Amino acid sequence: MPFISRFAFAAFLGFVLLAQPAARPRQEPVRGQPQQPDKQQLPGQISGQTYRVQVDLVNVFCSVWNKDTKSFVTNLSRADFSLFEDEKKQEITHFARESNLPLTVALLVDTSQSVAPKLKFEQQAAIDFFYTVLRQSDKAMIVQFDSAVDMVQDFTNNPNRLAERIRSMQAAGNTAFYDAIIKTCDQKLIRETGRKTIVILSDGEDSASVGTLEDAREMAQNADATIFSISISRGGFFGVGGDTRTGDRILTQLAELTGGKALFPFRVEELDSAFTEISQELRSQYAIAYTSSNPARDGGYRKIEIKVPGRNLELKYRRGYYAPKSN
Repeated sequence: MPFISRFAFAAFLGFVLLAQPAARPRQEPVRGQPQQPDKQQLPGQISGQTYRVQVDLVNVFCSVWNKDTKSFVTNLSRADFSLFEDEKKQEITHFARESNLPLTVALLVDTSQSVAPKLKFEQQAAIDFFYTVLRQSDKAMIVQFDSAVDMVQDFTNNPNRLAERIRSMQAAGNTAFYDAIIKTCDQKLIRETGRKTIVILSDGEDSASVGTLEDAREMAQNADATIFSISISRGGFFGVGGDTRTGDRILTQLAELTGGKALFPFRVEELDSAFTEISQELRSQYAIAYTSSNPARDGGYRKIEIKVPGRNLELKYRRGYYAPKSN
């Protein structure tokens, strides 16, 4: 199993140290699925091919929401924030209000047979999102998942290319939801730096994954990825399906754990609003970093807590991370 030495980065202070992993051989598709000419299979198998990254600097992106005004609070300073790891206060070494830090976005689209009546509406909302949010310094990729997981488009900053690939998606098969998160983080996002975001369009149900929900949670945290999920399970979508409580709970759990948000549009027309809300939040975050006072390299989970004085404020940030693990 290849190991990549972890690195500390502080992109928002003006420098980034990039680790360049060796190229990996192209692997066979998941569970023997035939390779389709208009798709790129994510390289590597889910198990046994994990990239390990070790970071000394812990990076946290935080959104602050005023419950009274229903707006993001974007004028706070470093002195307004207190950060704790496992209940021990940490020194914030890097801080910035982030509206221009480049985005790395992975869009994961559920294309299982159950979403077929909704797919064209999902596609148009996703296309509008990329045209709205992507800047020249940003990049995005597209993954579709049904019975298998396929990378429809690798990283690009070209919204026209992304739109073309989104329109090529078709619905069929079961739902490998957890595997989509695991493979995207393990084989793509964990090798990236900066502000990494996963946007998921799904009902949150899984019927075909090799990996588990716990695997997906851990991999998203290891990749420092923030998850925003948009549920398509609501009965208002053509009156098909009902509220899948289990799926909605999973989408919420993944989002809250990683510092993102779960959105539940009831009508097709609200899909655009959900994507707009995500784009606004991505441009309203604070970038915070600290060096942990715990020197252990034990691979254990460490809880993060951030506090800001003031009432009626809601904070969203990732709730913890897995410590580096020595060889």
